[in-house]
Amino acid sequence: MSLTVTLTFDNGPSQKVTPRVLDVLRDRGVRSTFFVVGEQLRVPGATAIARRAASEGHWIGNHTLTHSIPLAELGDDAAVDREIVETQAMIGDLSHPDRLFRPFGRGGIIDQRLLGAYALRRLEEGQYTCILWNSVPRDWENPNGWVKTCLDDVATRAWSVVVVHDLPTGAMHRLPELLDGLDAMGAQVVQEFPDECVPLRRGVRTSTFVCLPFGTVPPEGHPIR
Repeated sequence: MSLTVTLTFDNGPSQKVTPRVLDVLRDRGVRSTFFVVGEQLRVPGATAIARRAASEGHWIGNHTLTHSIPLAELGDDAAVDREIVETQAMIGDLSHPDRLFRPFGRGGIIDQRLLGAYALRRLEEGQYTCILWNSVPRDWENPNGWVKTCLDDVATRAWSVVVVHDLPTGAMHRLPELLDGLDAMGAQVVQEFPDECVPLRRGVRTSTFVCLPFGTVPPEGHPIR
């Protein structure tokens, strides 16, 4: 089985970590997507780091404002708007043309709490592309051992979308080790996303949507509540 891997970095930018990650990716010729958190972008210097990432060919996506509560659990439409729209405004011209959005999954869990009807409608109306994942090596829990977990996992499927975090846990010191391991496996590292991890593309539900836990949400034109 040939292996394809898409690397994504969540929860940054971090002044202590993201520049080093960018150095490694540049030196290895790898392009990725950074799903940034709005509150992180408010930190002085963070937007400049995101701008550097975009200038080096990486894609910038929206990973909510606070990264604190799954959108379906917020219970407040205005709060959902802030999580999505306010962050997108901060990203501004750094945004990928498809307006990439990744919801907060609370440890990588994909279930009915991930979006909710109102958030989904917001994403549809805003013509966002929703990007999920299928490989979470939990680097934040095991900063020294996550690489083996990741390599073992990506060997189980043809195309993996890996979620790691450019945060100061120490895990990203192991990024070169991951890239070496992927090279040794003969894996092709790409920037694109497989259809199975894209339930919404430019605001339009894909065939993947109905296979997910929120696939019963009524389509646009039906009442949200």
